[in-house]
Amino acid sequence: MQQTKPMKHRRAWRSLMDGAVALSMLCGACVVALAMLSMPAHAQSDAVKELAAPPPIELPLKPSREFAKFPRYVGMLGNRQIVLRLGPKSDDPSGVHGEYQFTDNGAVILIAGDRDGDTLEVEESNDGTHITGNWVGKFAPDGTLAGERMNVDDSDPQPFDLGPLAAGQPVPPPVAAKAPAETSAPASGGHPVGGVSNVTTGD
Repeated sequence: MQQTKPMKHRRAWRSLMDGAVALSMLCGACVVALAMLSMPAHAQSDAVKELAAPPPIELPLKPSREFAKFPRYVGMLGNRQIVLRLGPKSDDPSGVHGEYQFTDNGAVILIAGDRDGDTLEVEESNDGTHITGNWVGKFAPDGTLAGERMNVDDSDPQPFDLGPLAAGQPVPPPVAAKAPAETSAPASGGHPVGGVSNVTTGD
């Protein structure tokens, strides 16, 4: 049976309309999908940036687990006792890094630089960002380390004298400043000569 032209046109138009609606719905779905994708992408890029950025440093600094395995040195920096943990950098054969801690108040200072033979040259930072001082020292054959710590502008030099501390060995108490030697009393029966007590006149 042959269909009339109006019926053919009606079906063709309906197919065209159905196709247009489908296309319109598809385009709408694409727009929504793109909008949804763009939001997570933006959020994802923020998350990636957060992961890529170094973690914020908490102040005051605390002893690092990374440096806990490093050799320890104990001694005096100026008139204060410190414990230094110093070890090699994994990505630099001559590089060293670590931290030192004051035993009186527990303050932690980061340290990093180079060791060339028995010479040590490092910089320190009390916040992990700004350099607060420089160290220049030498290792002795017995493992002790001595030198000077200075401010960034090389002012206020302070001597340091540190000795190695065996694993598990407790930190000794700070060494008290040596009292000046007492003047010995003059020998009985004699008198000091010229204010020197160990040279006396006879009876």
